[in-house]
Amino acid sequence: MGFGDLKTPAGLKVLNEFLADKSYIEGYVPSQADVAVFDALSGAPSADLCHALRWYNHIKSYQKEKGSLPGVKKPLGQYGPAGVQDTTAAAPAAADEDDDDIDLFGSDEEEDEESKKIKEERLAAYNAKKAKKPALIAKSSILLDVKPWDDETDMAKLEECVRTIQLDGLVWGQSKLLPVGYGIKKLQIACVVEDDKVGTDQLEELITAFEDYVQSMDVAAFNKI
Repeated sequence: MGFGDLKTPAGLKVLNEFLADKSYIEGYVPSQADVAVFDALSGAPSADLCHALRWYNHIKSYQKEKGSLPGVKKPLGQYGPAGVQDTTAAAPAAADEDDDDIDLFGSDEEEDEESKKIKEERLAAYNAKKAKKPALIAKSSILLDVKPWDDETDMAKLEECVRTIQLDGLVWGQSKLLPVGYGIKKLQIACVVEDDKVGTDQLEELITAFEDYVQSMDVAAFNKI
């Protein structure tokens, strides 16, 4: 398993194809698997790798919480599609020794076992309480206007990038192109969100991250369901 060399275009292409039908490297929530792969990248994938870029921007939003995400960080060779060998870590021994001194989580202190235990107990208590008390899920119907840079923007690709954003509590609906002026058209797309899980600010951050295609995003309509 692996992605090849994630610091090369070929490795990023493997990552993009792997994420075409996935929101995360493993499971359905951000975890240490995402942290391991994120930290191996040299920077954001290019806009044509829309699945990888969508994932990158989403995991980047957890920058301050990386150390508290669930799971155990494993070698890169234990993630990704089968039949692809990880070569990202292939570097001279001296570089490996230097890497031992680098804290990939951006923290100078190791999280002790007691802190981990407390977090796990609190999470278990919260999940148990939540499971016993099914609550009414508040939802909203939102209509978004996504504007391109100019009349030469590939609107089909723009919509494809928008729909690659997959979040728990988000369902995309119908869309259409509306004229803005001077031959420019905007994408108007509907979605339904669970209010506790997805907000308009989060959607705007993720959509405008496709900066090669998207100039801006506005909320055209917002209705509680």
